[in-house]
Amino acid sequence: MSSTHQPRPLRWVKSTYSSGDGGECVEWAPEHAAATGEFLVRDSKNPSGPQLTLTGAGFTSLVAFAKHHRG
Repeated sequence: MSSTHQPRPLRWVKSTYSSGDGGECVEWAPEHAAATGEFLVRDSKNPSGPQLTLTGAGFTSLVAFAKHHRG
């Protein structure tokens, strides 16, 4: 029996460190991270553009950077 199951589209979540004025808008895909250990990050203003693929440690560093430089 052949399956035509298509992968579900990623659910992207806006970072709480994104600015509310539309400037810096970073999104990540939490379910993908939980399932694969890969942390996908993208610019919400360009959803079809490039994505970063980070390790857990890389994502943790990105969040720490955002916390420190939040203005």
